[in-house]
Amino acid sequence: MKTEFILLRHGETEWNTLGRLQGHRDSPLSPEGLRQADALAARLKGFSFQALYSSDLGRAQETARRIATRTGHPVLLDSRLRERGLGILEGLTRDEANQRHPEVFAEYSAGGPDFVVPQGESVTQRLRHALECLEELATRHAGTRLVVVTHGGVLSGLFRHSLGIPPGTPRSFSVLNASWNQFDYHEKKLRLVTWGDLNHLREDSLDDT
Repeated sequence: MKTEFILLRHGETEWNTLGRLQGHRDSPLSPEGLRQADALAARLKGFSFQALYSSDLGRAQETARRIATRTGHPVLLDSRLRERGLGILEGLTRDEANQRHPEVFAEYSAGGPDFVVPQGESVTQRLRHALECLEELATRHAGTRLVVVTHGGVLSGLFRHSLGIPPGTPRSFSVLNASWNQFDYHEKKLRLVTWGDLNHLREDSLDDT
């Protein structure tokens, strides 16, 4: 039985505008991010879905709360939907990370899926958490449609996983703030249906940083 996931990236944050690596640390939604979250909420009002799930990080929660005010769904939090933990790189710009932790930043930038950032985690670890969560939700809500607010790194991993793109391949696609991405889960497989839909916005969002 197919379960439909509408996976949303949170609205733009203050750190997104500054190019700071966020990971498990947080910064508030920017004014543009609040507008984006409200635009998602307006699109979802009257849209039929069974449940609203969100990462427990603040930027995703705030996006989900704004959706909930329009749809009436409670926000159900799950830490497995978090962004990848970036440990000692969190809060730094790329230039700062390169200056303070050159070897770690070089490994991080190389994109190796199994590289664990000190005090953080690897791409593989984070993807495993996300897939475990979606499989559980698909079983719990079999045959329904769910809305999930998550993060750019999670979405990037799911995109690659669903299309069979090796996780270490250089990224040649965008992961935009407040983007609408549909995946179907059927017979333990995730299938990409729609990617990067921004019809609810009038202006482009910032790509994942």
